Amino acid sequence: MTGTGVVLLTTFLASMVEAIEMVIIVLGVGAARGWRSTLSGAAAGFAVLAVVVTVAGVAINAIPIGPLRLVIGALLLLFGLQWYRKGIARVAARGLAGMGEMHVEEAHVSGGIDWTAFVLSFKGVLLEGLEIAIIVVSFGATAGQIGTAVIGAVAAIVVTGFIGFALKGPVVRIPRSLLQLIVGTLLTSFGTFWALEGLGVSWPQSDLDIVALIVVYLAAAAAYIRLEQQSRLALGGA
Repeated sequence: MTGTGVVLLTTFLASMVEAIEMVIIVLGVGAARGWRSTLSGAAAGFAVLAVVVTVAGVAINAIPIGPLRLVIGALLLLFGLQWYRKGIARVAARGLAGMGEMHVEEAHVSGGIDWTAFVLSFKGVLLEGLEIAIIVVSFGATAGQIGTAVIGAVAAIVVTGFIGFALKGPVVRIPRSLLQLIVGTLLTSFGTFWALEGLGVSWPQSDLDIVALIVVYLAAAAAYIRLEQQSRLALGGA
């Protein structure tokens, strides 16, 4: 494989890891809160990212990503834990809610901007986009092929985004209470990962540890739901 091919493949694969995380956040928020505000937030994130990359250029490596991860991670934790708690409570109380509840909430916010969806989507795109930019500049500058690295990164975002959009239909058919629990778990997991990383914690398996966090939070939710349902049954039989 030629040097150009190596740069293209490497930046494509490395950028895809971050792009997958970006699409997971946008897809989850859009399915839970509605697509109009979510996609607006994503577009705003890409716009700000484009300005940052254009102005900073090679100096993008100097951006202190640690403090940025801490701030955004803490904010995602704030929102994520709220959804996580509500999802657990709804599943424990009523099982899996139907789609009617989702339609009511979407109609409620359809008249204007849902700032929660906008901000969550914006932050997810901006942070992951900055990490992709750092990958592109670092690897592309080292190999002397910035243009090729940019093509690889853009291709990764486009391919991942296309796959995410293709999954939009199945995602919106997930029952409302379960969807809120899933999105809350994802946001809480990403928030935990970024916040602790911003504090200087070194994750042994890097981004793979996000999967471990998701498993831990889902297991905790399942255990709490089980306990809550048993408690309700005991009170009902008393």
